[in-house]
Amino acid sequence: MKSSPMTVGDVMTQTVVAVGPDAPFKQIVQTMREWNVSALPVLEGDGRVVGVVSEADLLRKEEYRERDPLMIDQYRHLDELAKASGTTARDVMSTPAVSVRSDATLAHAARAMARKRVKRLPVVDAEGRLAGVVSRGDLLKVFLRTDDEIAEEVGRQVVEPLFPNRPPTLHPKVADGVVTFTGTLRDTSLVPVVARMTRAVEGVVDVGFDLDNGSVPANAGRPGTESLY
Repeated sequence: MKSSPMTVGDVMTQTVVAVGPDAPFKQIVQTMREWNVSALPVLEGDGRVVGVVSEADLLRKEEYRERDPLMIDQYRHLDELAKASGTTARDVMSTPAVSVRSDATLAHAARAMARKRVKRLPVVDAEGRLAGVVSRGDLLKVFLRTDDEIAEEVGRQVVEPLFPNRPPTLHPKVADGVVTFTGTLRDTSLVPVVARMTRAVEGVVDVGFDLDNGSVPANAGRPGTESLY
């Protein structure tokens, strides 16, 4: 794997199944089952992503099947009712599609998935044409980096800049993605900075310190703690 920061283009799946706006409802269900996916991009003829149809979109039909029309708030549920009566991808898709560019960071993609509560995102080029799909599982690929790869990058990106033109006294050791710094750090006020820089390296699971010149709080540099500021 390449050095961080990795981008969506590094982990995305390039072989993607998609449907056109006129794809019939039943064909969409069959395609999802055949490819074992929970959502499909909907493409115009030029390859531009115009929407996404998900299992949740399709289930509107089942959800409203036995509901009494007189008991439904027509205004509050207008969009859901339209999907429930839809027969093609154009009818049931969510639009505009929540998508991401291939040069976006993995953190950006993860935030977009969490914010929109989706499991996968279409990856598009500058013209909005489909280039791939990135899933939650794809984003987890960063944790497949070896401990040696992580240690090398932490040494190059974090330790070396702290000790310009002199041998470093701070040494990273990595086990199962957890980085532990040993040795000496003369200015312990830099601990939160070192921790924050280390967490920015792709594949790092956690950061700890076992320094010769004093103890360091276990949560030093963790997001949400006062030591960050």
